[in-house]
This record gives sequence, structure tokens and C-alpha cells, in this order.
Amino acid sequence: MTTTSNTGDAQGGGAQVFWHAGLVSAEERRLHGGQRPATVWLTGLSGAGKSTLACALEQRLIQAGRSACVLDGDNLRLRLNSDLGFSAQDRQENIRRSAEVARLMNDAGLIVVCAFISPLRADRDMARRIIGEDNFVEVHVSTPRTVCEERDPKGLYKKARAGLIPEFTGVSAPYEAPLLPALALDGGALSLDACCERLLSHLSQRLA
Repeated sequence: MTTTSNTGDAQGGGAQVFWHAGLVSAEERRLHGGQRPATVWLTGLSGAGKSTLACALEQRLIQAGRSACVLDGDNLRLRLNSDLGFSAQDRQENIRRSAEVARLMNDAGLIVVCAFISPLRADRDMARRIIGEDNFVEVHVSTPRTVCEERDPKGLYKKARAGLIPEFTGVSAPYEAPLLPALALDGGALSLDACCERLLSHLSQRLA
């Protein structure tokens, strides 16, 4: 069995931990699954439509015969990341763990659709490094804040305006929009179907 030594970086657990390499190559997985893995990273304000778009894209990919799954920020915070709060450090750790999960799913040959506010460019750049440039597709769901706040599906903006949620992205905490996203989709101006079509068109060449 082949193993690759961990050099002891901060995230790796020290020099006593080794990465165990499997016997199935990435190319074998691609040929077996008939697709290239990718992580579609949907970033945007709360209420922008990220989760709705992620689930719709997953459905369209499955219907097209692809192997895909959704990683939703709220769902991970209910389980894997339930120990994390909303401090800057905890938010960064939330993104780091989520990106590591997406990477493992990509290693298994899956297309992963992630829906995370992920407001800071530095945290999204970290996710890109973890997942790998070739597999990372950053998509800005650029629905304007006014539209997101009008929707307010979870009542979070109302609570933030009342001072009940400190450091709320878009109200009392900044959102750093991607500078060069692979795609930008305005969920206020475009229908869900139109957003899906644009995403699928962009992904078609990457997944072949």
C-alpha cells in the first residue's frame, strides 16, 4: 500500500499522520463515472437564492446522468460544524472544513455544488487552494442586497436591523464580492431556470 507523508503542517495533525493513497486513480474514476469532478462554489448574500439554485442545479445534473450532490452551509452547521459560532475565526473554520469535504467528494469523482455566504475573499481563496484550481468554479449569486432583504426568507435581516444578530453580512458586516468569478448570476433579475441554464452551459466543457 502506498502512503504519502504529511510534512506536519498546521492542518495536518503533525508528522505522525500520513495520507493513505488509494489504488484508483483520478483518471480511472473519470472514465468510470463519465465526468470530471468539480466544485461549484455559490457565494452571495443571505437570501440571494444560493441554496435554491444549488438544489435546482443538482437536480438538473442528476437528470442529465451526472453524479452530483449539494453541500449547503446551513445543513453543515447543523451537523458537522455545529460546534462553530459566527466569529471571524469560526467562519473561516466553517469554510475550511466544508472545502475539505468538497475536496474528498471531488476525489470520489462527484460534482459538488456548495452554497455558502462565504463573505470574505481570503476565505474563498483558501477554499480554492484546498479544492484545487482545476476543480474550483466560483459563482457569484449577485442578487442585490435590497432584493435579498425584501425576500428575507428566514427573517434574518429584520433581526439584524433590530440589533438581535451582530456582525450580519450585508448589514453590520461586509460582503466582499468576487473580483473575477467564473460566472455572476443576478437572482433578482434572472429566473431560476435561466440561472441553471447559464451554469450548465458554463460547466458543459469542464465536465466532459
